[in-house]
Amino acid sequence: MSIITRALGALGLERRSGVAGGDTYWSDFAGLRSSPVNEKTAQGVSAVYACVQAIAETTASLPLILFKRTGEDRERASNHPLYAVLHDMANPEQTALEAREYLQACVLLRGNAYARIVRGFDGQVRELWPLSPDRVTVLRAAGKLAYDYTDGNNVLHRLLAHEVLHLRHRLGDDGVLGVSPIAAARGVVELAIAESEHGVSTFRNGAKLLGVLKFPGMLKPDQRQAIRESWGSQYAGAGNAGRTAILEGGVDFQSVSMSLEDAEWIASRQFSVEEVARLFRVPPTVIGDLRHGNYSNSVEMARQFVTMTLRRHLVAWEQAIAKQLLTEESRRTYFAEHQVEGLLRGDSVNRADFYAKGIAAGWMLPSEARRLENLPTIEGIDNAAPSAI
Repeated sequence: MSIITRALGALGLERRSGVAGGDTYWSDFAGLRSSPVNEKTAQGVSAVYACVQAIAETTASLPLILFKRTGEDRERASNHPLYAVLHDMANPEQTALEAREYLQACVLLRGNAYARIVRGFDGQVRELWPLSPDRVTVLRAAGKLAYDYTDGNNVLHRLLAHEVLHLRHRLGDDGVLGVSPIAAARGVVELAIAESEHGVSTFRNGAKLLGVLKFPGMLKPDQRQAIRESWGSQYAGAGNAGRTAILEGGVDFQSVSMSLEDAEWIASRQFSVEEVARLFRVPPTVIGDLRHGNYSNSVEMARQFVTMTLRRHLVAWEQAIAKQLLTEESRRTYFAEHQVEGLLRGDSVNRADFYAKGIAAGWMLPSEARRLENLPTIEGIDNAAPSAI
């Protein structure tokens, strides 16, 4: 046990490290020794960026409504301060969509997302301020969690558990911090980055004209350097691709390169897209991989995207809100829930069919359908004959 660890133990503080959210010094050092994969380099892979954006944008754009239980029924708690924080403005500088999208992206890329909770004089949540995971260190003090946050002026703030909204991906071994898909399957992303760098390097240096120049005699070091520079300036690079080389003085060019087709580079790049999509549990068609997509399976994959991919993240948000933003007494009356029907907002045909079937089956009223469409209320519409609606 190190001196620092013993000192923290003596103070009753245990620093949680090893994953996102703690001091990154040793993890950065380990990254230099092993691989360059982190949340920044991973986003350079288009499949990773597309998966993160698909989940974060969809989750944040869904209406997140605070409801109030009224007997066996429920109604929107639009007068509750938390309603506006979740639905409209997270804080004076960020809309609810912007804050939720950033936090969801942090969950996927870092494994953890943090937001500082600001309460009013009545104890109700008035603002949520997202925090950069790089500036947050999670501690355990006297058996309870605490969060050290360093602001832009390098001032350290100690926040208690009830002052932070903490969202996690799959929990790690310590049961406190989450583990991102990138950290859990680093090799998948590392391979995709290597393939991308290989393609860039190949095209930058000339995809075809790679090989050796054979001279009939020995060359001096300065002659070798001059020939290398002359050859590179005339024939290397994408701008010089396809140019015809002129050889003289008995010089012979022998190609020893392996083309992208020989290396099956394109096939491996396509396989990496599937691997990354599998890592984030996103159907390939959602991120633009339509090689195996058609109308029938694309519709089914879109449904699976909601049920298999988004559901876990939506439930995580709803339960974290109940745990951190509502008191024990408030949880008996209020609860937050996403309106997944918001995914049909841009599809008028399916939306109309959904309402029609709900009204015909009796589990939806015409007034409820009009309310979901933000249309004005019509008195007596629920009692009108179907032909009159």
